[in-house]
Amino acid sequence: MLVENKILPKEIDELFIDIIKSSYQKISTKEKKIIHESLLIAFNGHDGQIRKSGEPYIYHPLEVAKIVAKDIGLDYISIAAAILHDTVEDTEVTLEDLNETVGSEVSRIVDGLTKISTLKKNEDYSVQAENYRKMLLTLHNDIRVILIKIADRLHNMRTIDFLSKAKQDKMASESLYIYAPLAHRIGLYNIKNELENLSLRILEHREFNLIKNKIDRDLVNQEKYVESFQKLINDSLVDQKIKYQIKGRHKSIYSIYNKIKTKNISFEEVYDRFAIRIIYKSTPKNEKFVAWKIYSIITDHFTPNPTRLRDWITLPKNNGYEALHLTVVGPKNKWVEIQIRSERMDEIAEKGYAAHYGYKHNESKKSEVDLWLNKLQEVLNQDTEHAIDFVEDFKLNFYSKEIYVFTPNGDLKSLKSGSSALDFAFHVHTDVGIRTRGARVNGKLVPLSYTLKSGDQVEIITSENVKPNVNWLDFVETSKAKSKIKSSLNDEKKRIAMDGKEILERKLKQFKIKLNDKVSGQMMKFFKINASNDLFYKVGTGDLDNKKIKNFANDYNSYLGFIRRRITGTTTKVQKFDDNEDLIKFDKLVFGREKEMLKYSMAPCCSPIPGDNVFGFISVKDGIKVHSKNCPNSIALRSNYAYRIISATWIDSESHEFNAKIEITGIDDIGLVNEITSLISNSMNVNMNRISFETNDGTFSGVISIEVKNKVILNKLLKRLTAIKGIEKVSRK
Repeated sequence: MLVENKILPKEIDELFIDIIKSSYQKISTKEKKIIHESLLIAFNGHDGQIRKSGEPYIYHPLEVAKIVAKDIGLDYISIAAAILHDTVEDTEVTLEDLNETVGSEVSRIVDGLTKISTLKKNEDYSVQAENYRKMLLTLHNDIRVILIKIADRLHNMRTIDFLSKAKQDKMASESLYIYAPLAHRIGLYNIKNELENLSLRILEHREFNLIKNKIDRDLVNQEKYVESFQKLINDSLVDQKIKYQIKGRHKSIYSIYNKIKTKNISFEEVYDRFAIRIIYKSTPKNEKFVAWKIYSIITDHFTPNPTRLRDWITLPKNNGYEALHLTVVGPKNKWVEIQIRSERMDEIAEKGYAAHYGYKHNESKKSEVDLWLNKLQEVLNQDTEHAIDFVEDFKLNFYSKEIYVFTPNGDLKSLKSGSSALDFAFHVHTDVGIRTRGARVNGKLVPLSYTLKSGDQVEIITSENVKPNVNWLDFVETSKAKSKIKSSLNDEKKRIAMDGKEILERKLKQFKIKLNDKVSGQMMKFFKINASNDLFYKVGTGDLDNKKIKNFANDYNSYLGFIRRRITGTTTKVQKFDDNEDLIKFDKLVFGREKEMLKYSMAPCCSPIPGDNVFGFISVKDGIKVHSKNCPNSIALRSNYAYRIISATWIDSESHEFNAKIEITGIDDIGLVNEITSLISNSMNVNMNRISFETNDGTFSGVISIEVKNKVILNKLLKRLTAIKGIEKVSRK
């Protein structure tokens, strides 16, 4: 027997009682017994196991169970499964043992959690991306697997300080890359915010502390502001017999950091960093009526911004979130966001849609969760071959704002903000998208690239003679459209490649050359093509014409040509680095613990320069690519390819110059451009490659591309430019 009649240590027993008391749902005596049996199994199984922090391992599953009970609000089955989530993987306990002792439902969830954790490493795909893919695909079986996995990650992030710096960076990057967006999409906003903040504390420690300290100083003023706001509206709400509570909510540290970074503004310029939340009591029937009554009272006292009204009660978000948001000029003439929610809406926002409907109410309510899960399934069931693409597609669809458009019959459809008419066609049905010839929006013909707005009525015109072309990928936003277009293009490319192979065989036969793997390999080297299918495709499309094929045949049939090919074949990789000979010779960038001088090239996505915080990414084709830690691809690379990341440190930078872009905004004035260019060229001895300025109603904005030796000179230049009269802001792009 796995469950022994033994007394648990006092501190473990106290944690068990704490979990039961903190549970968001009422737990019966029978359900408590199952949770207690699960605790005994986990306690015995993990006996002697110690975490990096030095504490007994059993504390981890108990803390995960507490998150599941208190922060997510799941049922006793979920609490028991959370306590047991590591037993099958890390102890002698089997699924059969759990099935016999605590029931099939608990063991099934533990089985799902175990499968996620025990996936083997694959050379072609990122290990973590495969984990994410497996995790997301469990949604249709039981969403509780995902919810417990998120709780497990949250506790690991809370105790991350005991890991090595490399493991901290990897775990924090993973959390930002997939777990936080997933928590957001499921509706676990509090957990999403905590995961983002904990990750930021690891990855950008200094920035995290700077923002946190400013928020802490704001809290006293925030409380006073909420009090002054409440005094102005309280009498009106009481007169209308509305029972409510009012709270102040500060924007999360990560959200503020992200806005500062993306918009290049200061902390003080983030005007929506604080919001007021009004939570009211109401029956489900009257919720909408009461929300708009509160809205009317608020706008009687304060001037609203009509462009900032968001009605997610009439049209809830796909994750179930409901609320009425408005922005008003509040006390002290400050813009402040107001969020109006019923207690039921607040419960969904705090605990998540699945927790509220699926496991709190009776069985009939589970249909609500089924409808919600159906909205998630479309992305999860896409035929995406690569795990990385799968995860990126999931984030692309789910971590975005939505618009609402109408079909010609008046049916309402929700799409990702920024979607085109062609996205809508694929949203209706794949066959409609593939055969799209044109579109009408609000009765008028529009290009397929037309960006839809909420409220548009869209009609798709189809034709049997139309086929997707590669240009379609330039103006679709949704992952479904991208996936289906790529699939169609690949099918067409395969057909052309097969025809091209037959054509090539016939043409080579004229030169007494038989097409085989060796010959196709030599042709790929000769024409610098990476794959045989690409070679055949170029022949099929005519890119490799008779003249080019004849040149290859002459070279192949020549003994000297053969020798030349051998030399080229052995020196191709070295020659690739020779193109960057100046970069290698003059850079003083060292890699790894041993501070080795290795060959590398700069990543074009972020163009780092000496002095920037950088890391190396080992590419199979291109060797080491150096990325800035602020690179937009940084999180994804460090999360998905941690085993290919190598530390990089600047130890010196000599005379080699690097490209950088400067953005300048200010008040337009005669001679200002000349003053700017003179300062750059004469005073700083910096070369300009390109300069562009635009003026608009007395203001100007411009971008200057320069060559600079290092970050010190660049910073001095930025400082001197800022001092010019009329310039408002100078920043590195």
